[in-house]
Amino acid sequence: MATRTSTLPRAHTIYTIAVIGFIYVLHAVIPMYSNSSFLSLFADERTVGFIYMAGAAFSILGFLLAPGAIRRMGNYRAAIGLVIIQIALFWILIASTDPRVLALAFILQSGVVSLIGLTLDIFLEVYTDGSSVGAVRGLYTATLNASWVVAPLIGSLLINGTNEFRNTYIAALAMLFPLLYLIYRNFPRFRDPNYIHLSPVQLFKHVYSNRNWVKLFFANVILQTFYSWMVVYSPIYLNKTIGFGWEDIGIILVVMLIPFPLIQYPLGRLADKKYGEKEIMSIGFLIMGISTMFLSLPTVANILVWSILFFITRIGAAAAEIMMETYFFKTVSPRDSAVLGSFRITRPLSYFIAPLIMIVGSYFVSAQMMFVVIGAMSLIALWPAMTIKDTN
Repeated sequence: MATRTSTLPRAHTIYTIAVIGFIYVLHAVIPMYSNSSFLSLFADERTVGFIYMAGAAFSILGFLLAPGAIRRMGNYRAAIGLVIIQIALFWILIASTDPRVLALAFILQSGVVSLIGLTLDIFLEVYTDGSSVGAVRGLYTATLNASWVVAPLIGSLLINGTNEFRNTYIAALAMLFPLLYLIYRNFPRFRDPNYIHLSPVQLFKHVYSNRNWVKLFFANVILQTFYSWMVVYSPIYLNKTIGFGWEDIGIILVVMLIPFPLIQYPLGRLADKKYGEKEIMSIGFLIMGISTMFLSLPTVANILVWSILFFITRIGAAAAEIMMETYFFKTVSPRDSAVLGSFRITRPLSYFIAPLIMIVGSYFVSAQMMFVVIGAMSLIALWPAMTIKDTN
């Protein structure tokens, strides 16, 4: 690990980063579950898919270019600059009525939000001791996911059964100002590690040389594709096919996301002290895959049934996610900003895969049976999860 630096006590700094992360996720998630509905006001479903794919392409390009920019600018200045750009993009989403401008702003903010997350990863990795990676990552991920629990409810209340989706962008914009202040206030003397410079080809060879990283990346692509498909298509399915209103959908989403803040911190500590990551990761994918298939069974708007089923899917997803985060950050140095970025590329990459699954799948199965397809895809992750080498 590179030298860890701070002018603040390390524990206090980690808690500060967790608070920053909570606000960061809040700004991203408040509009997230209604983004597709907002875009559908001026674009058909296929065009919405292409907009998401363009946003994913921009995110991937950003992750490839970000390590060089961070090495030149420093992580602190990069974080400040990205938040300011995000403020401008959300203002455009609120103020503009031109469909082309809105689509472009949406594509750009999709990339910027991912890169802000990368800078926060670097802050956290620099201040984390190698012996407590699981606990720190568990705390950080649980804090971020607590925001995931609150944000959909806020978003549904702001929409309040109407098509006023811009209200969610106003709330998201408001979150960016305390985010900017906290980064500006706490990290002006942040000392960057000596980042390793790798070209895209060198980065690919470096990652591919570690077979455990390859398996981890493959499993993470599956997990992120599961998330992406659920974020884009499950609210539309619940609203248009099952018949839930947005208030009920908000409640279902809140219940669904409770496992993330509930179980990820204790599981991270278990991974540090007792169990290996692969066992918990495998169990997580098994639960996630089977329970997702069961989502194809109910056909009526019973809020209790849907809440329970979605809740169970996220028990599995939460377990798999925190084990992958713990494993990866136990095996990577904060100097490896390019490797950090490549791990996060799996998220925008999934926004290519999820629309393709939906487009191709729609020719062969019903929207209801797509849950079986996504569940089966999730079970494929059992292979990398069970064959990866434990860090313990």
